[in-house]
Amino acid sequence: MYGWIWRHLPGNAWVRAALSLVLVLAVVYVLFQYVFPWAEPLLPFGDVTVDGEGAAR
Repeated sequence: MYGWIWRHLPGNAWVRAALSLVLVLAVVYVLFQYVFPWAEPLLPFGDVTVDGEGAAR
């Protein structure tokens, strides 16, 4: 898949590297701004099953 993306980017290696960096940053931005906030209520991170009994003192 990465090879397919690399072959379809225009320009020489430096331009392709810069465009790849921009694409990666765009994906990270979309994940943090839209996907993760949407998925956060669906994840069980707030459902803690550890109680106070037997805790280290």
